[in-house]
Formats: sequence, structure tokens, C-alpha cells
Amino acid sequence: MERIVTARTAKGKTPTHTTPKKSEHLAQQVHQEETGLATAEYGIVMLAAVGFAGLLVAVLSSGTARGLLTGIVERALSF
Repeated sequence: MERIVTARTAKGKTPTHTTPKKSEHLAQQVHQEETGLATAEYGIVMLAAVGFAGLLVAVLSSGTARGLLTGIVERALSF
């Protein structure tokens, strides 16, 4: 949002120009400082997801976990 500032000149003309509000200027400055943060956050989340998926694969491929899951599925299907 911009506000219009008007003033009378020596010749009596009324020039108009727009100036950004202070809050808008601060918002633009903060936005410029945070450029690239979303990409970094996305990268961190993806690394965490890949790590969790690797851990899940390791746990589920073990014989104990496979036996527990097979028992649960067999009990569920026997009803």
C-alpha cells in the first residue's frame, strides 16, 4: 500500500509522487533478508524424511519386526 504525498511548489503546481510506508519498507527489507530460507528449510525436511525412511526400512527388514507384523496381519485376517 502506498500513500500519495502532495505539496505546492513555488510555481503553484501540485506535484504528486508516492512513497512507501515505513511498515512496507520494513516488510520488504525482512523479505529480502529471508530470501532462500524456504529452500534451506525444505532441504532440511527432506534430509530428515530420508533419514527416517532409512531407519524405518532397517527396522522393518529385521526378522523380529517382520515376525511381529506378520503376526498382526494374520490375527487381523483370521477374524
